[in-house]
Amino acid sequence: MHTVWKGSISFGLVNIPVKLHAATENKDIKLRQLHKECHTPISYKKVCEGCNQEVKDEDIVKAYEYAKNKFVVLDQEELESLRKENEDKAVEIIDFVKLTEIDPIYFERTYFLSPDTTGGKAYSLLRQTLEQSGKIGVAKIIIRSKEQLAIVRVYQNALVMETIHFPDEVRSVGDVPNIPSEQNIVPKELETALMLVDQLTTEFNPEKYTDDYRNALMELIEEKKATNTISASDKQPVPDNVTDLMTALQASLEKTKKPATRKRATKTKKNA
Repeated sequence: MHTVWKGSISFGLVNIPVKLHAATENKDIKLRQLHKECHTPISYKKVCEGCNQEVKDEDIVKAYEYAKNKFVVLDQEELESLRKENEDKAVEIIDFVKLTEIDPIYFERTYFLSPDTTGGKAYSLLRQTLEQSGKIGVAKIIIRSKEQLAIVRVYQNALVMETIHFPDEVRSVGDVPNIPSEQNIVPKELETALMLVDQLTTEFNPEKYTDDYRNALMELIEEKKATNTISASDKQPVPDNVTDLMTALQASLEKTKKPATRKRATKTKKNA
């Protein structure tokens, strides 16, 4: 697995060198956009609307818009300094809590934790401690220049770290429109609904759930590969300067022909 982050986790005086690996992957089928006329892939350019010209990466700076069209520009050196200042710190488990105390709305992304070269024993110690206590660890970590709140827990035989949202990142339920207030539910309706839930209750088996749309889309793609495959155009756009150069060369060639023609005509006249 690709290593996303490398550092250490600590709780109390115990320090565990670890590596972080993405535990999930996006299985969405990515579709490219082609020009309908010639099937050339569409590309996207970074263009400055003010200057109406394409901008290179080295000419782009980062800024925070604190009001409409009002920006504070942040130097890359300043951002790097802040990132390194926090990234160099070990991930310290701040608290231990019960998993059931955290609502699923807070969960973001899951990573596998593997011990680094010398971290095997301490890794096993934390794993067994979490298993026997029935608790999970709450920690902070910096990933890709963003500070994340996270939990450390046991999944099968491995430690996993799940990034979770900070409280101010979870929107208030009070802002959700059209939520009905308490209404008088007929007892018979509630009883029937509870019976339905009871009939549909089963043990959770993730293998029984599949992405029907993705499977159908892949079947369609496989069918079309056999009957309707197209090749992207390999035409390369001719730069303007090349076009201008060819025009200039052609004009120059035409210009050099005329004097020679006139010279030959004059010579013929003199001989006559």
